[in-house]
Amino acid sequence: MTDTIYALSTPVGGAIAVIRISGPGTLPALRAVFNGRIEHRYVSHGSITGADGAPIDDAMAVYFRAPNSYTGEDMAELYIHGGYAVSKGVLSRLSELPLRPAGPGEFTRRAFMNGKLDLARSEAVMDLINASSARSASSALEQLQGALSRRIESVERELIDLLSGIDAAIDYPEELEEDVFSALPSGIRSAKAEVDSLISGGMASRMIREGARIAILGRPNAGKSSLFNAMLGEDRAIVTPEEGTTRDILEGTLLINGITARLFDTAGLREAGSAAESIGISRAREIVDKADLLLIAMDGGVEATNEERRLLSSPGRKLAVICKSDVSEGDSAFALAGEYGVEAIGVSAVTGDGVAALIDRVAELIAPECESALVTNSRHIAALRECSAALSSALQTQEADCAATDLRAALIALGEITGRSVDADVVDRIFSRFCVGK
Repeated sequence: MTDTIYALSTPVGGAIAVIRISGPGTLPALRAVFNGRIEHRYVSHGSITGADGAPIDDAMAVYFRAPNSYTGEDMAELYIHGGYAVSKGVLSRLSELPLRPAGPGEFTRRAFMNGKLDLARSEAVMDLINASSARSASSALEQLQGALSRRIESVERELIDLLSGIDAAIDYPEELEEDVFSALPSGIRSAKAEVDSLISGGMASRMIREGARIAILGRPNAGKSSLFNAMLGEDRAIVTPEEGTTRDILEGTLLINGITARLFDTAGLREAGSAAESIGISRAREIVDKADLLLIAMDGGVEATNEERRLLSSPGRKLAVICKSDVSEGDSAFALAGEYGVEAIGVSAVTGDGVAALIDRVAELIAPECESALVTNSRHIAALRECSAALSSALQTQEADCAATDLRAALIALGEITGRSVDADVVDRIFSRFCVGK
């Protein structure tokens, strides 16, 4: 990384734009375009000037001397007016210098390569930028501040200690073998418990990052679309007495306990009366496998169908919603849900009774107060599972060499999260998701 890069780090058109420069040529470049005071970590006022000395913009600038910068290199930021003409003029001026435009995520990639951030913290930068809810932003910030990395490093230290003990016992079997191998299972179990805790928290908190998928399912005219509208607080779905009105998947978004929830209204499940309705029903069945929570809408005033029984017996997290409570107590529907061990809540989309209670219960199911919301990245979860599997294998083996091999495999899996043992292609894929200027 001997070249010097530059990029606009903010959208054009705002009141202020920020341009970043990083690399060994930062200080000469800054001196060439900025006539204000230049001192490490000192924000100063001055002018951005062209090659002929003519002013391009009235601006602020700050210089960071390596290694005390975001990237670990000499780095500068220019704070200019954010209009298109000014931004274009300053970028054009920088293009005249021995600099090159930065690629996607290249500033953060340099921070990773220079040891300023590990890979988990680097990925958190983009997660924080893309966060769509308060909880996803909070989780990404925790990762950026190193909370996940510290948990991983703690497990790594534990595994390294176990490996050191095995190596020492192999070299000095008479003095150490019995003590080392008697303590080995408890040490492995302790490390595995921590890894499994992160996996468990990660599965729940994936919804914090990606949003929860909630599907409303049921037979025609059960009250699905009315329930959809009531939960969103707006008339999104068409509601009529005619069966089969909904023929495609409708989607709406709401925030529940700081989590973005994607709510899907589906076609009524029955024998289709048309090709269009058949496609809608097929899509409704497909969404069952993708949903984090199923809301099984049931009309409390009519007899249950086999389709509703199939939904109640289906795998996955679900709630029975007994609709139209303003016209029927729904005793038989509540009883049927109880037969299948499915919790049921009565609502009326007309009066609004029960809707708030339903949303509160949904919140408890999709947005639990997780002990750990640190692992929200599917790549991290996959690596933790590899680590856990290797530790399980180590617990089952009776041979010291085999246990050591499994522990090393566990360490490699953890290294894929922090970046210590990650493949270069994986790094390329990760930073390709980033915006230019980040």
